[in-house]
Amino acid sequence: MSLAQTVALHLRKDMRLEWRSKDAANSMLFFALLVVVVFAFAFDPVLEDSRNISGGIAWVALVFATIVALNQSWTRELRNGILDALRLTPAPPNALFLGKVIANFLFVTVVEIPMSVMFVVFYNLHVLGSLPQLALVIALGTWALVVNGTFFSVLSIRTRNRELMLPLILLPISLPAILGMVVATENILRGDASPAFGIKLVAVYDIVFTTVSLLLFESILAAE
Repeated sequence: MSLAQTVALHLRKDMRLEWRSKDAANSMLFFALLVVVVFAFAFDPVLEDSRNISGGIAWVALVFATIVALNQSWTRELRNGILDALRLTPAPPNALFLGKVIANFLFVTVVEIPMSVMFVVFYNLHVLGSLPQLALVIALGTWALVVNGTFFSVLSIRTRNRELMLPLILLPISLPAILGMVVATENILRGDASPAFGIKLVAVYDIVFTTVSLLLFESILAAE
């Protein structure tokens, strides 16, 4: 079986499990919408200052909602020794990692749609002309969070306080990507500067950390 077929197999498995349980999607959606609503009441959406920081507020909601979902990313694999069985199969470990990353990317993207609509409504943002750039920033930023979150969540899967360990590891490592996401998003929404720097920063971050995660995942999985 080729690498692509193995990735598709793991992806299909994760999608089926999530479709049946909806654990990650429901927890992410509830948390993200809650954060958006809280910020909408904390910072008056009508004020210009609030609109200027709207990009940062959106990414705060998405980052923490993603962490909530990624904490459950490998939990299913611990049940009935599934992770141990997957580790013993002849399939390449990178296929398991890529399948998990793509599945998590799809879960997060599905949640981003209603969250983004709600955010645009609350802050009365005009984004129609900026949709292609925003979609690119969101896709690159989501991949950065998901690929790192999936990698580091397997590191903390057997720790006693894994819900606490993941954000403690993920947030400092993801700071360059988060900076790029926020800068690019705010530049697009305000229309006063080019988002090229933020987009390039996140794109380079994605390439570097995806490569590093693929190279190190087999060693991490063997150590678990």
